[in-house]
Amino acid sequence: MERALKILLLVAGILTLPAILPRLAYDRPGPVALVVDGRALAEEAAQRGAPLTELLRSYRSLGVTGIAFYEERVEERARKGLGAYLEGGMLRLLAPEAGFLAGWYYTNVPGASAIPLPQHRVVWRGKTWIGFPKDVARVPLGPPVGLEEAYRLGFWIAYRPENHPLHPWPPALPPQAGLFVFAGTEALGYPDRLPEVAERLSAPVALIEGTRQAGVAYLAKRVGAIRLFSLRAEYQLKLAPEVAARKYVLAARERGHRVLYFRPYPYPEATERFLKELNRGLAAAGIPLGVPEPRSFTPSTFSAFAWLGVAAGLWLYLLRLPRAFALPMGLFLALLAFGYGKDQAGPLLVGLVFPMLGLLEPASGLRRWGLALGYALFGALFLTALGSREATLLGLSAFRGVGLLLVLPPLLFLLGLLPKEDWKGTLEALFNHRLRLGEAALAGLLLLALLVAFLRRGNDAPFVPGLELTLRDQLQALMIRPRFKEVFGHAAAVFALTVGLPRWVTHALLAFAVIAEASILDSFAHYHTPLMVSLVRTLNGALLGGMLGGIGWLIYRGIRRWWWA
Repeated sequence: MERALKILLLVAGILTLPAILPRLAYDRPGPVALVVDGRALAEEAAQRGAPLTELLRSYRSLGVTGIAFYEERVEERARKGLGAYLEGGMLRLLAPEAGFLAGWYYTNVPGASAIPLPQHRVVWRGKTWIGFPKDVARVPLGPPVGLEEAYRLGFWIAYRPENHPLHPWPPALPPQAGLFVFAGTEALGYPDRLPEVAERLSAPVALIEGTRQAGVAYLAKRVGAIRLFSLRAEYQLKLAPEVAARKYVLAARERGHRVLYFRPYPYPEATERFLKELNRGLAAAGIPLGVPEPRSFTPSTFSAFAWLGVAAGLWLYLLRLPRAFALPMGLFLALLAFGYGKDQAGPLLVGLVFPMLGLLEPASGLRRWGLALGYALFGALFLTALGSREATLLGLSAFRGVGLLLVLPPLLFLLGLLPKEDWKGTLEALFNHRLRLGEAALAGLLLLALLVAFLRRGNDAPFVPGLELTLRDQLQALMIRPRFKEVFGHAAAVFALTVGLPRWVTHALLAFAVIAEASILDSFAHYHTPLMVSLVRTLNGALLGGMLGGIGWLIYRGIRRWWWA
């Protein structure tokens, strides 16, 4: 039976391979747009005393292809001299006979008449002033005049509307916009007018890294979406221009972002260094500059064969268990996958089962580690085929079960070590075993490692030391950086399988090594990461981990010889 299941697993893998082709086509690099923030650019132009067109041309020479324009507010149009905005009490002092109302706010800027509030009109000095019962200084009115000028100069336009409760309706959306990047935490029209906004949008919407905007997912499904990366202004200023540029390159190379949105540094020299390093990094990664367009993704029909591989892998694991545990564990894993994972049931089942299959094989030495890596890569193939959809590739639908992948597989591995026949006697012996200090210390270290791995999942993990951040940056500059969980997990496996430790110590280290195999599948479950990047990251982790485990074996052998000399 076991041999037949392994053959089925291999056949399923071969039949699933064509399902990867649409994913590889979707992952093709670039083009990316370098987009500068319009408000920051206007502030720079004012500080330098340079016309906006002159500044735009200088940025064009540095590789900037786009500019993001915010909606103009009432106060901004008044500041530009397009009208005035004053409180009614002040106007009553200037013109007592005109009829201005104290406590009201008056303006004569273009577009203010569309603000949906009660209005009081006063004609004074040949101009019509419109009064409102509340402060409307920050109400957005529509696109600025400079947008048309930048478009004529050949810049790609990102437009930033704001979902203000007093926004004039219907909104004035510029036809020149190539991308809509919503300002704030809500899409324009959220929550009641999203269908109308979807009909009026002439370009895709941006999915901003690390920012949840209500209503954007709805619009993305109807008009398309492009992933956007940006650093917070205050954080960017803490970074050297070259360091910040490398983060942008990393986002384009390894996380599928095709709009790189930045704000200038306070000093032009720093901005120039930033853009030169950014362009150098993109060129080195083979990512061209240009106009990004939304990409559609249609899963291959061959992805259905991945379910054969999932079933074969689950069955193989259940064969390793005592017969009394096999059926209940199979039902538990299936219910967990379909009940918790829902539309990600197949990928979650892969992530729970495939990390420990190779380490449960009756092979010896490094061959066992190689089998563990092979099973993990087969699992990555099935997970990719079943989980790759347009929503997951854009990051709109995240993989469910990252925490489970770091906790359950080591426990399932330990359960798979129970003998099939005398499992009761083994459990009794474990229960009655006199715990020694060394065993307790090692168990505590492994539990601590498991806790750290669980808490450190995700990009916003707590307590990341500064030394580790520096090491990450250095590794990312040299290669596609592997996850440290994979490096140390592979090292633990190589060490445990080569030094001839007591059986219980070997099994404890292998349980920790299962985390590395689960982390491989977690990498591939980040669907917005290009597939080849995840593969190279996995191979780099195995290579570095194998080398680290080999070094550990040499050190252990030297210490052992010295101790017993």
